[in-house]
Amino acid sequence: MTSSLNLTKKLVNVAMGRESADMVIRDGVWVSVQSGEFIPNTDIAIVDGHIAYVGEDASHTVSQDTVVIDAGGKYLVPGLLDGHMHVESGMVTVTEFVRAVAKRGTTGIFIDPHEIANVFGLKGVRLMVDEAADQPIHVWVQMPSCVPSAPGFETPGAEITPDDVAEAMTWPGIIGLGEVMDFPGVFNAGEKMMAEVSATRDAGKVIGGHYPNLDLGTNFHGYVAAGIEDDHEGTRVEDAIARVRQGMKAMLRYGSGWLDVEGQVDAILKHKLDSRRFILCTDDSHAGTLTQDGHMDRVLRHAIDTGLPPLTALQMMTINTAEHFGLTREMGMIAPGRWADVLLVEDLNDFHPETVIAKGQVIAQKGKITIDLPSVDYPVWARDSVKLGHPLEAEDFALKTEATVGKSVTANVIGVIENQAPTKHLKLEVAVEDGEVSLPLAGGKEGGADIAKLALVERHKATGDVTVGLVSGFGFSEKCGIASTVAHDSHHMLVTGTSEEDMAIAANKLAEVGGGQVVVKDGKVIGLVELEIAGLMSTEEASIVAQKATTVLGGFKACGCTLSNPNMQLSLLALVVIPELRISDMGLVDVINFELIPVIETGK
Repeated sequence: MTSSLNLTKKLVNVAMGRESADMVIRDGVWVSVQSGEFIPNTDIAIVDGHIAYVGEDASHTVSQDTVVIDAGGKYLVPGLLDGHMHVESGMVTVTEFVRAVAKRGTTGIFIDPHEIANVFGLKGVRLMVDEAADQPIHVWVQMPSCVPSAPGFETPGAEITPDDVAEAMTWPGIIGLGEVMDFPGVFNAGEKMMAEVSATRDAGKVIGGHYPNLDLGTNFHGYVAAGIEDDHEGTRVEDAIARVRQGMKAMLRYGSGWLDVEGQVDAILKHKLDSRRFILCTDDSHAGTLTQDGHMDRVLRHAIDTGLPPLTALQMMTINTAEHFGLTREMGMIAPGRWADVLLVEDLNDFHPETVIAKGQVIAQKGKITIDLPSVDYPVWARDSVKLGHPLEAEDFALKTEATVGKSVTANVIGVIENQAPTKHLKLEVAVEDGEVSLPLAGGKEGGADIAKLALVERHKATGDVTVGLVSGFGFSEKCGIASTVAHDSHHMLVTGTSEEDMAIAANKLAEVGGGQVVVKDGKVIGLVELEIAGLMSTEEASIVAQKATTVLGGFKACGCTLSNPNMQLSLLALVVIPELRISDMGLVDVINFELIPVIETGK
């Protein structure tokens, strides 16, 4: 790599015409996010992957060895940055995620690998950091902060300690602390959270936030006081306003399942808050979304549809993001000295990059990757993560109760809210037969309520433990069983359905293939995506993973479910840091009061 001194000399010499550029882009409309202008008839000269000159005429930098690209009046847009996301949510590896999104104009991602950290701990994070370093785009890693996400309420496969955080802060490629999900641990000044936040601050790096609570009172102020610098969990205008006023960056997310831009954008459009304090991100994007609809290009199109001017929306995924992470000397704008991350785009309102240049090389043309991506040899331990202890049987999913007198009991039931991460805490009547909760077919072939079994199967230490609860909202109308080793954040195995036999078949199938998601109906597998790396990611291309995931979505539909992203909704039912009710290996968790509660409350 060229030293800073040599690079600086080259940039100056090319700008002055004493040396020739490696590449020159001619005659484009410069989208200057730093000044808020569209500047026509602009040339860009690039050397050693960096921008040396931006102006009306770069002909003085051209030699016979210079690659010249004629923009033909197209917009010259800075490469798009995703300020907060989890690669694992795409069900693909870092390399395959890059393959899917770089051709759409994403040239920088800020990833929080807390999913794999919950399975493998620090060595899982290092696996992601090492793979990130070899990519043709910029992949920065935020060190996971909360593994487990809620100590005392779940048991992950591994733990991240303050010493781990302090060590990671010395690694190249670590940009800051990942979302601090243990918000009670913060506002209660818990030792672990205070140590991790302090280690990050001492390293001069960014502290990411995660505050899903609707309470914006004292607890929120205590959380902000710890130095938390951003948050993507807002869903309301008042959430965005409160965060910006307290000095945070409000990250508005638009992923596959969490569609929170439209609900908060009026903080800018109507309340006139400074848009430079806002960042657009995805958080979680499914492989199907990435391959069919897009990544940050999709977010941009949506943001414009909500009423944001194109330039404002672009600032919210370029310069705002780079500034937040202290990287404006390197990226986030088209300007001298920065990495040459440039997109050639015909129409900002219908954003589809024709040419993608990252780190000074053309990496994609007309939606196709034009370079080779790195080949990664994953260790054996990364593929060996599903350990059930013993094959599961139907009786493992029985929900027993002592309330055998009478015909029903009151149960605490998790209520799914479509397209949102929060759940409802429902209290519903369920029938009892022979000391067990008896479920009619959900949605009511037999006239029953929309209730299904929900179980969490321990899969990290082969304990054989199974926690059984109830869920409402999937609308199953057929006998089925569905299982997933994508189960935020501790990533045990979640199993749901209306047939204990099918639930057992589904769980055992995932143990056989090394993890993933599967749908079983009437004893047969009708949908399956294998995720062999940590039970979270596939090494196959996103398009193939998306096809397999489509069989899972089709399986949900065949079972009667009408939710738009039921596999992602299922994956969050163990996320014990988002209200109101979740399931863990320790039992049913009331996230409002942070206490364990029984599934069966009372008998009649």
